[in-house]
Amino acid sequence: MNKLKMLILFLTITGLQMNLYSQKFFPYEIKEHSLLNGLKVIVVPYNSPGVVAYYTVVRTGSRNEVEPGKTGFAHFFEHMMFRGTEKYSDVEYNRILKLLGADSNAWTSNDQTVYHIVASADALETIIDIESDRFKNLKYSKEQFQTEAGAILGEYNKSAMNPFQILNEEMQKLAFTTHTYRHTTIGFLEDIKDMPNQYEYSLQFFDRYYRPEYCTIIVVGDVNFNKVIYLIEKYYGDWKKGAFTPNIPVEPEQKEERIKDAKAPYKTLPYLYIGYKVPAFDSKSKEIAALNVISELLFSETSELYQKLVLDEKLVDFISGEMPMDRDPSLFRIFARIKKDEDIEKVKLEIFNAIDKLKNETVSPKKLNDVLSNMKYSFLHSLDNPDAIASTLAYYVSVTGYPQSLDEFYSTLNSLTPDDIQNTAKKIFVKEKRNIVTLTSGGN
Repeated sequence: MNKLKMLILFLTITGLQMNLYSQKFFPYEIKEHSLLNGLKVIVVPYNSPGVVAYYTVVRTGSRNEVEPGKTGFAHFFEHMMFRGTEKYSDVEYNRILKLLGADSNAWTSNDQTVYHIVASADALETIIDIESDRFKNLKYSKEQFQTEAGAILGEYNKSAMNPFQILNEEMQKLAFTTHTYRHTTIGFLEDIKDMPNQYEYSLQFFDRYYRPEYCTIIVVGDVNFNKVIYLIEKYYGDWKKGAFTPNIPVEPEQKEERIKDAKAPYKTLPYLYIGYKVPAFDSKSKEIAALNVISELLFSETSELYQKLVLDEKLVDFISGEMPMDRDPSLFRIFARIKKDEDIEKVKLEIFNAIDKLKNETVSPKKLNDVLSNMKYSFLHSLDNPDAIASTLAYYVSVTGYPQSLDEFYSTLNSLTPDDIQNTAKKIFVKEKRNIVTLTSGGN
């Protein structure tokens, strides 16, 4: 019996009654509640005795940084949210988490800032108390703000030596002329340098976006739905709704190929980054679903291209392709690290040839089915603890606003045909939608 069939059997026996080919793909019950102030709550009871994951999803990322000279503030608040309040100072907040044995952290991306805690289920009320307090009552001095701004500059300088940071900066500036995806999550360097002077703006940013209508709380694990809602209402019910809506600029249609040759400030292997313009994530779009399949067909370790470039000809030491989940039109991303500068053009041509083959030859139904089965099995296999489940839901909620988009997306995947794959490749992978950044050594 193969692994996929074993997983289906296990889920059926345990009472989840999940069918890979039904409208309901996510294997656990999702319960929802909305407060009058606009705060959304998602609860997933899960068999993890004594353990709970508590996520707060803020649908605000670098995408929301619309004012010139004010980039990097979504990421900045990932740091500042640990500075404390009048009720719970940063020292007291950390002391409580340590006492509970809790694991706490946060991340920021284009479209989201997510705060997460994994703790003992019997500490749920304490977690809700301290989390609600910092979201409603964060307080920091100008001096604390400037200290953290300086730390972010240090973080930028450290990451500036990472070739992927250079590649991402160069690609986003090349591919986007107007939309806020033009800057990376950490922000433009000149804005980070000026950040210590932006204390008043930081207060405005927090007042705009750290409001209940921008947030969703996800609770997964050994919990009772009614108890969770009672506690959320108790601690978040007085959180005041805001009134700000950002005006996100629309990126003009790209009509010609764009190319940039970048130099690293040190000696490095050459990197190739190709980005094709793609639509915003839509859980019901066959085009979006097909692009996710194409990333596996062309760039997984079992693909012909990977076998040729990595294993047979040994021209690259890695190659990957990714279709992101973004709220607005973005890029299908192809990365490769090449062993010799003189092979850059050859690798680029091999990638284009593999794409052309997908355009000209219909993928077999068996191969498509194998890829889809592997994608679904791998996804289900990853949902094996409260933290992983909450993290997965956080991505779908941050992009679409509702957790059922996960089921919608996998239902769309199930509906794909070989023609859908070919038609999408023909439409998306065209020269005029292509952006290319190469990174080679510029120093000793």
